[in-house]
Parts: sequence; structure tokens; C-alpha cells
Amino acid sequence: MNMTTDTEDATIAESVPVSPIPVVNVAQVPQRSPLRYPGGKTWLVPYIRAWLGALESPRLLIDSFAGGGITSLTAVMEHLVQNCLMVELDQDVAAFWDAALHHTAQLVKQIDNFTPTREDIYLLENQPSKTVVERGFQTLVLNRTRRGGILAKGAALTRAGENGKGVTSRWYPRTIKQRLMNIARYADRIEFIEADGIAVLEGLLADSLPPGTAVFVDPPYTVEGKQAGKRLYTHNYIDHAYLFDILGRIAARGGEVLATYDESPEILDLIARHGFHAVRVVMKNTHHNQISELVITNRRVFLE
Repeated sequence: MNMTTDTEDATIAESVPVSPIPVVNVAQVPQRSPLRYPGGKTWLVPYIRAWLGALESPRLLIDSFAGGGITSLTAVMEHLVQNCLMVELDQDVAAFWDAALHHTAQLVKQIDNFTPTREDIYLLENQPSKTVVERGFQTLVLNRTRRGGILAKGAALTRAGENGKGVTSRWYPRTIKQRLMNIARYADRIEFIEADGIAVLEGLLADSLPPGTAVFVDPPYTVEGKQAGKRLYTHNYIDHAYLFDILGRIAARGGEVLATYDESPEILDLIARHGFHAVRVVMKNTHHNQISELVITNRRVFLE
């Protein structure tokens, strides 16, 4: 890929305005997903509302890297779209969403019958799963008891946790069950498939694009200089240039696009190359360091 010069990179970066939408207090955003997902997008909820709310009759949201599902759940539960397609390649995360959407009662029963101890979690982790419910439950337990919710191989269990509760510090069975039951109420409007998100987007271009289609993209961060995706996610290789090419073609055929990315010269170059618009969201991470992310759209949504 032909990259811009350092001077051009600086010019592009300076052209990205800071978002006028205030950084949201996550405590004020409905917590709908049972998963604690690395790189979770609770902060993005106001942008999802503004983006979908500005569209005429959005019918279908395609969440091509669903992960923790906050975007899909927000869109459907707040009636911002008629239906949603969640796509996830990771087999463990896929099993969870399959179980959550189609086998809710069985998954809730598993939660009722389990009290996490380090010994029981290790046994569960190494026990072969015979059904999608068993695998989905295993994913849920590991997600709620590992540091940062990381599911990638080799991730460690939480040690001290909140208030010294160790592995149980993020295990709230009543809350988790309530979220699952809330999701079940909307299951008829959510389709889930275990697949490669890029392949699904390619498929959109093979046929006529359904009217009112909106595409949300939040891929693992594996661009140059940002290697967190390799540590946090099992499936972490993304051809970002090709993905942007697909998104550009979807937008050219009348689809609506919103993507979120860590800021890097490569991504700034791709935004400019495809004529997308971006705003910079400045916030603090868990270590109180200031970081910024880009919210990218095919239309100018967040600025006058």
C-alpha cells in the first residue's frame, strides 16, 4: 500500500476535528450485554443513536465484528433499526450469542447451578463442550472471571478484583440473567451467524443492496503500531485497506457506514483516500492516560 509522507500524515491528522458529542459516563449508558469485552464500545452508544437516528428508515444493521454486541443490542432495543444481523468469527463468542439468542432458558439454568471458584473455573475451561449451550456458558464464565474479560488463549484469571472478591468480583448472576432475558425479548429481530465479517460484507456487494442497510465495523486493532488485537483476540488479522475498499463500495451503492478505529497514519490515509468523514473522540483509559479514537462515516454526521 502506498503510504503518505510524514507531512501529509500530519495534515490529514490535523483535519480530523474533535467530536462535539461529550464523552459519555458509562454509568449512564444502559448495560445490555452480559459480556465484558476488550475494547468495549459503551462510549460509542451516543454515536450509534445519532448515526441511526439521522438515517431515513434504517431497516437492517449489519454488525460485522459483533464481539460484545453493545451496538446491535442498543440499535434493536432502542428501536433504531427494524432488524440486526450480528456476525462473529470467534467460535467461543459465537457459541455464546447462539446460546443467548436461541437457548436462553438453558443458559440461565447453567448460571443458576454454578458458583465460580478458581478450581471450578479451571475444570470448566479444560472440559470439552458437547453442546452450544455448554460452550456458550464456558465463554461467559471465562469472560466474567478473566482479567479484562480477555478470552484469547493464555489469559489469566482475575486476582484481587473488586473489593478483594477475586474471580467472583465480576460474576453477578442475577444481573447477567436479567440481561439475557432482556435479550431474549428481542431475539426475533436479531439474526446471528458465525462467519467472517469481511466475507459477509463481500456478499452484500454480490447482490442488490437491501434498502435501508447500515453497516457497523469495529475490527481488531492490528494496524501498524497498534498490536493490542494480537493479544486480546483469537482472530486478529485484518486487511484494513481491503476492508475500507469494501466499505467504500457499500457506501457508493447507497449503504450507510460507521466504523471505529484507533488513530494511526494508515487509517487516516484510508479515510482520506475513500472520501470518508471522521471525528476524533478523546477520552481516558483505565490507566487515566488520554487516548483518542476515530468515528468514521461515509456522510458527515456528527458535525454541522
